[in-house]
Order: sequence, then structure tokens, then C-alpha cells
Amino acid sequence: MKIIEAKNYEEMSRIASEKVQACIIENIQLNLGLATGSTPIGLYKHLISSNKKGDVSFRNVTTFNLDEYVKLSQTDPNSYRYFMNEELFNHVDIDKNNTHVPNGEATDLDQECLDYENKIREAGGIDLQILGIGANGHIGFNEPGTSFQSRTQIVKLDEQTREANSRFFDSMDDVPTHAITTGIGTIMDSKEIILLISGSAKKEAYERLINGEVSEEFPASVLQNHSNCIVIVDKESIS
Repeated sequence: MKIIEAKNYEEMSRIASEKVQACIIENIQLNLGLATGSTPIGLYKHLISSNKKGDVSFRNVTTFNLDEYVKLSQTDPNSYRYFMNEELFNHVDIDKNNTHVPNGEATDLDQECLDYENKIREAGGIDLQILGIGANGHIGFNEPGTSFQSRTQIVKLDEQTREANSRFFDSMDDVPTHAITTGIGTIMDSKEIILLISGSAKKEAYERLINGEVSEEFPASVLQNHSNCIVIVDKESIS
């Protein structure tokens, strides 16, 4: 892993944006893996700004999101499809037919997982994957104990993860208990990975990522084995 230390969240977001833009300029048909949550919002704002300035185009880019809650409508403000539309897709020149988010409302969720995995494979795989990290080391919604060989699947969310996400819902009772997530094996197949880490709440996770052993009990540790992974971390996350 290559570590880039940023002064603050803004610099972390800017550095990440420059790297994403460089990849799109090099390959206008980039397959871009995207993440949700508060951490990548700054990155998306920079990409929107660059797109409006004409510095980068998403016209031929295809995106695949990591995950989606089970049983949430795509029009629900807490769904990840809604999040991506609001934070990125509605503001850039991307063809929404080329933006993919798992369907948490699918009648057959197991088939949806297989179909989503096949879509990624048929597109040629992920060229660049954006990741965040959970306090317990989860990447996507791959919680501690998930096999490093896992593929897109239905997962039961860890209570720590549900509590962390409860700030977006009216109450804990409203936080979904399950999600569809691309697997760790799928993530590791990405040609390049950018992991964003921000905030004091991620200090322990960053320390364990850098200095801990590779273990399925800390899913992000698998990134130590990736041949082209960049970690961009802000000062607040550095012990």
C-alpha cells in the first residue's frame, strides 16, 4: 500500500479527485467503483466542479456502487441510489444507464447478487475502486469474519455499523439490518484502489490497517495484499 498523508479532509478530497480525473482522462471508458457515506462526499464535490469546468467528462464512464440496503426503495432518501444521484450523478454528464447500484428491492435477492457480479465481470472488471473504511474495518458492507474470497452477497449488518449509520435515520429501528454488498474478492479484483480515511473516529482503524496482521476479523487488512492500493488519510486519522 502507498500512503498519502493529507493535512485535512479538504486536501484528502482534492488529492483523490485529481487521481480519479487522471484515470478518466487516461481511459475515458473507465469502470469506476464508487462508495457512499460521508467520507467520499468531498471527492464527489470536486469531481462535479471539475466536470462543470470542462476538465473531465463522465460521458463514457461506467460506475458500480459497492452496496445497497435491503428493502429500501431507490427513491428513499437513505438509499444509496438516492445518495449517488444527489451527491454525484445528477450533477455531471454521466449516462445514468451506465450507473449501477444493487437493487435492494429485488424479488430474488440471491439472483440479484449473481446478476450484479456478472455485470461487473461482463464490463471487464473495476478499473478504479473508491473505498472508505468502517471503525471495525469493514469495506463495503463486508463485516468482520467475511471471507476474503467472498463475492456479491446479502449480509447481516454488524450492530456497530448500524449504530454508525443511525444518524441518517429517524431511529435505530429504521436502520436496515441487511444489505447487498460486493464481496472482498470482487473488490480485490479491482485494478487500482483508493482508500479514503478521515476523522478521529478512524484512528484505531487506520493504525490496525497499517500495523496489524492480515485477518478476516479486520476486512480492510486484505488491502495490504493488493498490488496497487493508495491510502489517502487526513491528519485527524493519524495516531
